Amino acid sequence: MADLEELGFIEKTHTSSGRVPSEKGYRYYVDHLLSPQKLGPADISQIHSIFAEKIFEMEGLVKKSAQILSEMTNYTAILLGPEVKDTKLKNMQIVPINDKTAVAIMITDTGHVENQTITLPEGFHPGQLEKMVNIFNERLANVPISELKDKIHKEVADILRCHIENYESILNTIIKMFNAGRHEKIFVGGKANILNQPEFHDLDKVRPLLDMIEREDSFYEIVKQVPSGIHVKIGKENKISEMEDCSMITATYSIGDEPVGKIAILGPTRMEYSRVISIVDFLSNDMTNALTKLYHR
Repeated sequence: MADLEELGFIEKTHTSSGRVPSEKGYRYYVDHLLSPQKLGPADISQIHSIFAEKIFEMEGLVKKSAQILSEMTNYTAILLGPEVKDTKLKNMQIVPINDKTAVAIMITDTGHVENQTITLPEGFHPGQLEKMVNIFNERLANVPISELKDKIHKEVADILRCHIENYESILNTIIKMFNAGRHEKIFVGGKANILNQPEFHDLDKVRPLLDMIEREDSFYEIVKQVPSGIHVKIGKENKISEMEDCSMITATYSIGDEPVGKIAILGPTRMEYSRVISIVDFLSNDMTNALTKLYHR
């Protein structure tokens, strides 16, 4: 025991406490001693249940996966949806609400939905809206979200000018909606699970981490920067003060051979590494298989 402490593999966190593994100790364990835990039938069945509900859209699968993953581990699960470059416009609708208002709805090929309220120009006829929708769907369906604005300015605006009166304000609102759809999606399951861990019972200590989880965008950048494959970051390796007492395990899911999203589990440094790594690895393989079949790339 004294030798392990001298080597820095265990430490006393308080003068009155017993010795516990240090970050260095956990790192040595993960790198040299850990054997992935074989998942039992109940765990495998729970993961398979994600794909048994006939969810035919990527976002639905990713959202469901975040929920199941947080329930299985009792940690916080973070899943990144596909990057914008992989997302295309599937369909667009404009639904009149009354003479002055309509709602524009954009649906992508991954199942993501954006909507925007439109103020209609005075005297604008509902039949004009139908014409606009037909032009949009004819010219923009299957165009990557990142290229929509450019294609509208170069091609669609000229067509609208020939067929639709007073189209400008409506088009500007729709472009705003397309820009909103350019942000990658992040799905978080079990945001409050971190409070179930004994080391995070001190609310003053955990509040910065909870605020960070609530913001979501912060986590998007953190998880996105992790390379593909299975990775484990322990404590200060996360290089963020709010996460100094946390470990994060990440994996990648793909469509065919193309990585499109990330899976991450956030928990205490003493988390069940063997079990969580096995769950994350199993889920990433299942998601890759399901999405490859769904999108046939």
